[in-house]
Amino acid sequence: MDFQDIIYTEKDGVATITINRPDKYNAFRNQTAEELIKAFSMSGWNPDIGVVVLTGVGDKAFCTGGDQSSDSHDGSYGGRGTLGMPMEELHTIIRDIPKPVIARVNGYAIGGGHVLHVLCDLSIAADTAIFGQVGPAMGSVDPGYGTAYLARLVGEKKAREIWYLCRRYSAVEAKDMGLVNEVVPADQLDAEVDKWCQEIMAKSPTALAIAKRSFNADTEHIRGLGILGFQSVKAYYESEESKEGVTAFQEKRKPDFRKYQPR
Repeated sequence: MDFQDIIYTEKDGVATITINRPDKYNAFRNQTAEELIKAFSMSGWNPDIGVVVLTGVGDKAFCTGGDQSSDSHDGSYGGRGTLGMPMEELHTIIRDIPKPVIARVNGYAIGGGHVLHVLCDLSIAADTAIFGQVGPAMGSVDPGYGTAYLARLVGEKKAREIWYLCRRYSAVEAKDMGLVNEVVPADQLDAEVDKWCQEIMAKSPTALAIAKRSFNADTEHIRGLGILGFQSVKAYYESEESKEGVTAFQEKRKPDFRKYQPR
């Protein structure tokens, strides 16, 4: 299958899905999400594949979320999904395929890109990787896995800090808070990911599938909460308050959200 926004490869039982938009710091648009869904479907149900790796092209970014140059928060994405982009489907398929998914975090994992790495079963990061959220700073929020499931990984207090303050965290800090499994020098990232893949490939695929579904069962309610939350976010994106975040980003200025404080 020909892809435009991603690169898909299979080798020795490992499927690698690489977001290929380096000029946009691997930010995704509607087409990117659609292609990611197809790639996860292809790999997830292929009996020759034992593990899936998600990453981004280059050494600057894993993924930096939605491409703001294509998003005016007015429903202009044009695709399916509550927000005009099939994010619910993308989040769901990462969890639903019966194969472990490893995030190979090679640079910035920010915003919606941060949510994608959180959803992966395992995360291995280069020591140059940077993690963080931007939602409230941009007039946006992830009301599902990006918040509730994140809290399962790092705890309520830290998850709220990540979202409320929109700070940046180093790979070492991310490991210390339980956000990633391993941190290695950037030039050793591929070798480390391959090592983990080979260890997984030696395990029982049925046992791994059962284990993944068992882990997911404990947090499956977040799927429903997220779908409900996206309906609220859709209405929020139509507000002047949310649009102020995107407008300020495009105009390269600080947003003025306080004027929208409810009175």
